[in-house]
Amino acid sequence: MELLHYFEPVSTEVLKDCDVFNKYPLSGALQINSFSKPLKSLEGIEIAILGVPEERHSLNKGCGFAPDIIRKYLYQLSAFEKNTIADLGNLKSGNTVQDTYIAVRDVIIELVSSEIVPIIIGGSQDLTFAVFQSFEKLEQTVNLVTVDARFDLGDVNDPMNANNYLSKIITQKSNCLFNVTNLGYQAYYVSQEEIDLMKNILFDYNRLGYIQADIREAEPFFRDANMVSIDISAVRQSDAPGHFFPSPNGFYGEELCQLCRYAGLSDKVSWFGLFEVNPEQDINNQTSHLAAQAIWHFIEGFYLRKKEYPFTSLQEYRKIVVKVEEPDYEIIFYNNPATQRWWMEIPYQKAEYQKSMIIACSSKDYDNACKQEIPDRWWKTFQKIC
Repeated sequence: MELLHYFEPVSTEVLKDCDVFNKYPLSGALQINSFSKPLKSLEGIEIAILGVPEERHSLNKGCGFAPDIIRKYLYQLSAFEKNTIADLGNLKSGNTVQDTYIAVRDVIIELVSSEIVPIIIGGSQDLTFAVFQSFEKLEQTVNLVTVDARFDLGDVNDPMNANNYLSKIITQKSNCLFNVTNLGYQAYYVSQEEIDLMKNILFDYNRLGYIQADIREAEPFFRDANMVSIDISAVRQSDAPGHFFPSPNGFYGEELCQLCRYAGLSDKVSWFGLFEVNPEQDINNQTSHLAAQAIWHFIEGFYLRKKEYPFTSLQEYRKIVVKVEEPDYEIIFYNNPATQRWWMEIPYQKAEYQKSMIIACSSKDYDNACKQEIPDRWWKTFQKIC
């Protein structure tokens, strides 16, 4: 596959003045597919940035202009010690949106198969559906985390759009989707019908206030994730005004960056996307600048990965068994003394080929079990696999 044939090189305008505010800008450490210096190979690359200026299925008209403006701010940020990041440029738009989806799917398959983590700068969030299709083709189990004020379930009978892409994913005739986690939904944007659906199919959903009360509780969801999709409208209008329908409430900018850092730290996350930044609605490019910093924090987290479970054996961790009397369950916890991160073991009741599943959790889950309360993460997963 001639991967770079899918892309328009990064424009000369984007590359201008990157070192004005930083002596060692990220632009100097990136391998950039530009007109003056086309990228020849992805050998040694661990992260690939790609812009996808697709907005035809979004009400947020103008978000297709975001990739290059976000790049200008990203390139000005500090470089990392490693030089294993490539910017492939902007994906060429297809004649139809479906053509773009297919191109995204094929590119992600190629990159993930090469153990390169793609970062998509959108564009509209329905592109998450195309990425999901790539994981289907790869026959990989998918845990999807979305940072969004809404669930984006919409009407599954409507044509694909940024407001119903998750319904399209859920209703795919596929066995690869295991879990969906929403972080930061705002109840006044979500119907009771949508909440009931998420509850009935045992997906995770976390109100904005819950995450803001202790943002560390979001980290285990990322540790189990394969895909991370962020809608910038999850951030409050004062920090991110660049959207056609911004909200006065939402995450603060620094909270978004912390969530992105958690995503980068996760050994399992193999795709990250940031969507719906609308430069036409922005003020002084504030939202684009925040988006650049969020991506920078994801990359920082990536370079700090610890290669914990499943890349290391659980035998190296502390094993703690907690007996919950009512109902009668033994919950097995594992703790890595080096990082103080936690996991839980959930037993399969029927499968013969595997006795248990290991999922990430927090110290709070362990504390709750010690108080004779079954952790919500454990119970939902147990119901799925029993």
